[in-house]
Amino acid sequence: MLEVLDNLPHDLVYSPDQVSPWMEVWIEKVKGSSQASEVYKPLQDPLISRCVDIIGMNEDKASVSEKLTFAAKGVLSKVFPKPRRAWLPTGCLKLMDTLHQALPSMSLIASDFSYLPDVSIPGDRAPLVSSKDGKTSDHRNYFDAQGDADIFFPTDFRLLEQIDHNCAGFSKEQKNPGAFKPVKKRRTIILDTAAFMEEFGMPLKTRTKDGYNPLLDDFKNTKFYLSVPTHNVPTHSRRN
Repeated sequence: MLEVLDNLPHDLVYSPDQVSPWMEVWIEKVKGSSQASEVYKPLQDPLISRCVDIIGMNEDKASVSEKLTFAAKGVLSKVFPKPRRAWLPTGCLKLMDTLHQALPSMSLIASDFSYLPDVSIPGDRAPLVSSKDGKTSDHRNYFDAQGDADIFFPTDFRLLEQIDHNCAGFSKEQKNPGAFKPVKKRRTIILDTAAFMEEFGMPLKTRTKDGYNPLLDDFKNTKFYLSVPTHNVPTHSRRN
């Protein structure tokens, strides 16, 4: 997959401070106006809730160290409340689910933008929204993305790896006492594009006389993700 992930749908979640529960962001038209505004509602979409769990944004399922961090943030939020916004790759999650269901033993190579320059829209993994009208102009608000605007999302490759493992059936939680420790069913690696080209390309043949090499010197804001199945089989509970 080449530059597929950056165009997939994302969902926006919001929290008014560092410790309040995350809420879904809905877009609704203002009555009597052509304008739209954000409306915040409790989490109810299963894809959004699953993304929140995979990322570890849910305090209820946090580890001991994460709970200590949440406690510290709770104290800080009372003094300096800071709203939080995060864009969740729910389209990627749905795509990976479909791929794993149809091709459970697939080998996957994906490449995309790992970060985007000059993003002014707030939130983790926020998109770059731009339009062309003689020249390219970037928007500061995603509400401006009407009709002819391009929307690009950066790919969090560590999160992509977590989603891949989750869709393959791996869970960090040990559901049954006495069961074997869960094992991952995928072998994965994340490489900068230059490192990928050094390993799998032919950079010696693309070097120019002045030393410039487009395979190694360009595409600095892109990465490759490689994922192949392991020989691990589903674990079973030990017999007493």
